[in-house]
Amino acid sequence: MITARDDRRRTFETVPAGTEAVSWWGRAWVSALEGVSRDPARLARGRAYAAEGHVDAVTVTPGRLVAYVRGSRPRPYRTELALRAFEEAQWEELLETVAADPAALAALLEREVPQSLAGAVLPGAGELFPRCSCPDVARPPCKHAAALCYRAARLLDEDPFVLLLLRGRGERELLDELTRRNAAHAAREQPGRAPDFPGVAARAALARTSLPLLPAPLPAPAAAGIPPAYPADPAAPDPLALDQLASDAAARALALLTTAEDPIAELDLWQDAVRLASGHATAGLTGSARTLYRDLARATGRSTTDLARAAAAWRQGGRPALAALEEPWDPPAGPFDRARPALLAAARGSFRPDRNRLTAGTRQLRLGRDGLWYGYESRPDDEDWWPTGRPAPDPVKALLG
Repeated sequence: MITARDDRRRTFETVPAGTEAVSWWGRAWVSALEGVSRDPARLARGRAYAAEGHVDAVTVTPGRLVAYVRGSRPRPYRTELALRAFEEAQWEELLETVAADPAALAALLEREVPQSLAGAVLPGAGELFPRCSCPDVARPPCKHAAALCYRAARLLDEDPFVLLLLRGRGERELLDELTRRNAAHAAREQPGRAPDFPGVAARAALARTSLPLLPAPLPAPAAAGIPPAYPADPAAPDPLALDQLASDAAARALALLTTAEDPIAELDLWQDAVRLASGHATAGLTGSARTLYRDLARATGRSTTDLARAAAAWRQGGRPALAALEEPWDPPAGPFDRARPALLAAARGSFRPDRNRLTAGTRQLRLGRDGLWYGYESRPDDEDWWPTGRPAPDPVKALLG
C-alpha cells in the first residue's frame, strides 16, 4: 500500500532526452527561471550542461527539486530549485475547481496541465528559487541550477504530476481525492438517481445459489460463409492470401463445430497443400487460384500438374483418396476376385489387375485401404491417370461415378 508519505517523494534516475521543453507548461517552467536571470551566458552554459548529461538523478518532494550536477570539479554540486508548496486552503480551492470541471479533470488524467489551472499551479516570475553548493553565488541562477531547470522541464513534459508534487500533493492521493470529490459533485447534480454500483451485503454475496441452465447452443450454419473483401494496400499483406486464410479458417472452424474433429490434424506439408488447393477446381482457374497453385507447388517441391492431380483426388474423397492416388499396395485377393466378375457382368469389359489397381483401356479402378474403389480416367494410349467420380464399395458404381 502506498502511503501519503511515500507518494510525496519521487526520484527519477533517468530524465527524458532533450533540453527544450515541448509542452506549454514545460516552457512556462523554464520562463520562470529565465525571468530572474540577468546573464544569458549562464543560461546557455546550463543548457549545454543539461544536454551533455551533467545532471544526475532528480528527486522531487513538496517544495523542492534536488539533483547533483557535475561541473568542472571532480565532486558534483548539490543543486535545488525551490517552489512554495500550497497551504491547505489553497489545495481545497484547487481540488474543488478540478472536481467540478470535467474538462480539467480529463486533462489531468491525460497527464496534461489544464489551461484553467495555469495561473494557479505554474510558477510565476520570481517564484522559483535556485540554490547550489557551487562557489558561484553572486547572481543566481548559476549554470548548475539552469541545467537542473532545463532537465526538470522535460520531466514536467512527461508527467505534470511532478509540478503538483512540488506544490505539496502526490499523484495517488490527488487522484483518490479527485475521484471522491467528483462522485460527490455528480451525486449533488442528480440527487434522485440510484448509484450505478449499489453495494451487496456480504451474506447475500456468499449465499449458495443455483445457476440457471445455459441456453441451448445455436445450430451450426450450413456453410462457412464468404469472408469480407480485403482492400489492396502496398503496406498490408496480400489480400488474396488473407482471403484464402480467412476462408480456410472458417471452413476448419465449421468442421470442428459439426464433427468435433480437426480436418487438418496430423497432415504433413504436402497433404495440407493439397487440401488448400482442392478448394479451387483446376478447370477455368482464376488468376488468384493460379497464383495459389504456383505458390503451393513451389513450397512443396512439386509441379503444378502434380498438385492439380492430387487436389482432384482430395476432392474425390479426402485423405484416403490421396493415398489411393499415391500409394500402391497389395490388397487381399477377395476384393479382386469379386470385382472382376462384377465388372464383366455389368458389361464393363475385362480389367487386368496390378497390385491394388484394375485397368481396362482408358478406365481404371483403385482399391483404397479404406475398402472403397476409386475411379480414374486417361486418354487413349496415355498412362496419365486422373481421379474421376466418387468412391464406392461397389466397383461398378465407382466406375460409373
